[in-house]
Amino acid sequence: MIKVRFAPSPTGYLHVGNARVALINWLFAKAQGGQFILRFDDTDIERSKPEYVEAIRRDLSWLGLDWDAEEFQSKRLERYQAAAEKLKADGRLYPCYETSQELEFKRKLQLSRKQPPVYDRAALKLSAGEKAALEAEGRKPHWRFKLSAAKASWNDQARHHDIAIDLASVSDPVLVREDGTFLYTLPSVIDDIDMGITHVIRGEDHITNAGVQIDLTQALGAVPPAYAHLSLLIDASGKGFSKREGSASLQELRETGFENLALCAYLARLGSAHAPEPVLSLRELIQGFDLADFSHSTPHVDLVELERLNAKLLHQMPYEMAQERLGLDEGFWLGVRGNLKKLSDAKQWWDILRQPVAPAIEDGEFTAIAAGLLPVEPWDETTWPAFTAKVKESTGRSGKALFHPLRLALTGQEQGPEMKTLLPLIGRTRAEARLKGITA
Repeated sequence: MIKVRFAPSPTGYLHVGNARVALINWLFAKAQGGQFILRFDDTDIERSKPEYVEAIRRDLSWLGLDWDAEEFQSKRLERYQAAAEKLKADGRLYPCYETSQELEFKRKLQLSRKQPPVYDRAALKLSAGEKAALEAEGRKPHWRFKLSAAKASWNDQARHHDIAIDLASVSDPVLVREDGTFLYTLPSVIDDIDMGITHVIRGEDHITNAGVQIDLTQALGAVPPAYAHLSLLIDASGKGFSKREGSASLQELRETGFENLALCAYLARLGSAHAPEPVLSLRELIQGFDLADFSHSTPHVDLVELERLNAKLLHQMPYEMAQERLGLDEGFWLGVRGNLKKLSDAKQWWDILRQPVAPAIEDGEFTAIAAGLLPVEPWDETTWPAFTAKVKESTGRSGKALFHPLRLALTGQEQGPEMKTLLPLIGRTRAEARLKGITA
């Protein structure tokens, strides 16, 4: 069975880049009849917060993404320790005693000599006595994984070609800190093995990591998953998105009034060969989903385009979907949806049509004449053209001089949905009062 995972660290709020990775993993799994695992990479005890765990759950649920299992790395520390001990016994995990200052000095020296800043494996040359002497000074080792001399290669399912990482050009990664805590790499690989992850779909900033993780997976006697690395999103200014900086967080987009389906439709097509179009369910995005549709180009997140897509979704949204959230009547919804940008705008029109409004009277004599020409109810979409024809005949006005003061008096707004739709929703009693300048 296909299994994918979305593995955020609960150290901040999800942004649109995180949401795109989660969505594409979810769509890939659903299209293949597979499973989507939510895994919290929470080994950073100091920065991981319960409130961010809840925020991530809330954001994914808002997007409409469900998960088949939920895991926490903080509950699996014994498993990671056992794997580390195996790697030590196999000679693949070795202790290093350099301080961060010493490592930085080495790096600068290598760069000054125009050498690649790769760890020189000096710790492998230490004798038992030298190690004992360093520990007697109070130094505690960090532990590096000894990379193999081979190249790590895979066919990347989002880049659409083979990628090879020369491991000789990569520093042996630190897997365990001086205090015994684990860095990202070891827990991630162990979890992918234990949870049966078949495909790792993530951002292109992890391409070099994939080479290291393939080597580590093989050192642990397992078969690496397939990898797919997506191009990273950038904003209109060319900057990337950062969870730490809180840029374009899902919480902010949700509170601003964007629809989850609009955001999903936008992110699912961003960077692909298909232009984003509004959808009324995530099932529409699952059908025909293919990683091969994504290109290598860097996608720009355009919030103006997202706003347009959000409006198009609302213009197509059936009454049943809106009624669940707003509790309004069908005639009202069908009348105003074509002018909405955010669903919250509907409340403004509900208040205009169904609550007392102070009319904006441009020409009191003209609107008073119009009030006397209002037909008897019942009203429908033919009432407005019949009414304005009578007003035109009586006053001689036409065009903007006819329609603008009537709209202002009846709605208090310069523009909006067609008046043939709004007038029956306002009703005769309110319409007559407003045309006479009375709040109603």
